[in-house]
Amino acid sequence: MNEESNRIEYKRELTEDLERGIIAFLNYHEGGVLYIGIDDDGNAYGVDDIDGTQRKIIDRIKNNILPATMGLFDIVTENYQDKKIIKIVISSGFEKPYYLKKYGMSPNGCFVRVGSSVQPMTTQMIDDYYARRVKVTLSNMPSPRNKLSFGQLKIYYDENGLELNDQFKENLDLLTENGKYNYAAYMLADNNGVSIKVAKYAGTDKVDLIENEEYGYCSIIKATNKVLDKLDVENKTFAKITSTTRLERKMVDRTALREAVINAIVHNDYSREVPPVFEIYSDRLTITSYGGLVSGLSQSDFFNCRSMPRNRELMRVFKDVGLVEHLGSGMNRILKVYDESIFEFTPNFLVVTFPFEEGFNTSNDGVINGILKESSMMILDFIEKDTKITTEELAEKIGKSLRTISRELKILKDLGYIERIGSNKKGYWKLLKQ
Repeated sequence: MNEESNRIEYKRELTEDLERGIIAFLNYHEGGVLYIGIDDDGNAYGVDDIDGTQRKIIDRIKNNILPATMGLFDIVTENYQDKKIIKIVISSGFEKPYYLKKYGMSPNGCFVRVGSSVQPMTTQMIDDYYARRVKVTLSNMPSPRNKLSFGQLKIYYDENGLELNDQFKENLDLLTENGKYNYAAYMLADNNGVSIKVAKYAGTDKVDLIENEEYGYCSIIKATNKVLDKLDVENKTFAKITSTTRLERKMVDRTALREAVINAIVHNDYSREVPPVFEIYSDRLTITSYGGLVSGLSQSDFFNCRSMPRNRELMRVFKDVGLVEHLGSGMNRILKVYDESIFEFTPNFLVVTFPFEEGFNTSNDGVINGILKESSMMILDFIEKDTKITTEELAEKIGKSLRTISRELKILKDLGYIERIGSNKKGYWKLLKQ
C-alpha cells in the first residue's frame, strides 16, 4: 500500500471529519482515494461492520455535501493485511467548489488537498473556483457503471424505422469528454438504478396507501412507457346515465396527461437522484418533478410554451422514438384543456395537479350517485345483449375475477340498474335503466 499523498488518505476508522476529506478530493484537480480501516502508517485495522459503515458513508456524502456528488464517487470493499477495509474512490468534481452543507460556500465549508493534508480554501480560491464552475448536465455527469448495454434502446429505434449505428454513443452524446459513459447513457441503458414511483391512495390524502409501484431499473424509455400504460389503466372511463343519454368522461384528459408525464420525466433534474413521482388520489392525480423551472425560463415563458430543455440528450432520444414531437408542443396540448392553475412552482419542484372530472370521481366501489365505471357499463351492455348471461361468462368477457363481477352486479342491483328474475341458475337479468 502506498504512503499518504496528494491523492491518497488513510483513516483508521470512520470519523466526524470524513466529509472534509471527500470535499478536498472533489475540489482537487486529480481527485483521490480515501481508505477506511488503515492508520496513518499504513497498518490495517479493518472495519467491523462493512455494510453498515458503507451505508453511513453514502448517506453522509449525499446529504452533507453540496453540490450533488452523484456519479463522482464509488465505494468498494478490499482485503488488506487479512483485514476488510473500505476504499472510497473520488473523482475531481466539475461543479467546484464543493462544500459542507451546514457551513455553505465559505472557508469553513470548502477544503482542498495540499500535499497529503486537507486545508481550508481561501475566499479568493472559492470565488475563482465558482467563476469557473461548469454547469451540470447529463452529458458531463459520469455514469456510475462502466459496463452498459443498449438492447432496449435499439428495439425502440428499430420500431421507429431508425438504426443505431456503431457511432450512436457519440451521435447521441452518451460519452463524457474523456470517452467514458455519461449519466444520459446510464439512464438509457438496459440496466440502471433509476426508478419512477406511482403511488395510489384510497382518499384525498396520503393516509391510506393502497398501491405503490416502481417502474425503472431499465432504459428510461421503457420505464416511461410503463408509467404511461399504468396511468392509462388508472385513468378510467366513467359514465353518467340519464333518461335520454349517456355521458362518458376520462378522469383526466388523456392527451394532456400523456404530455405532462413525458414533460415531468424528460425535464426532471436527476443530479440529486430525485426522480419524478406520480400520485393518484380519489379526486385528483398529481405529478411532481424535481428541479423547478429551468434556470433562465420564467413562468411567463413557460405558459407561452417556450421551451428550454434541461436534459437535451434525453429530449433528442425521446423525439427519435416518437415520445416527443417538438419543443413546447406538449404544453400547448395541456393548456388547451386545463388552465394555468393546475401548475404549482417552488424553487425545487414543479407540481401538476389534474382534478378529476366533476361528478366522475373514483371510490372504493367505483360508483358514486349513479355514476358507473367502465367495467360496470360493460356489464350493462352484455346484459342488454343477453339477459341470460352468467356471472362466469361476464367475468371471462370483461377480464375480471368472479368476486369483482359479483360485487359490481350487486352494486348495479342496489342502484336500480338491473334486477334478477328467478334463481341464479335458471333465472335471467332484467335491465331497468337504459
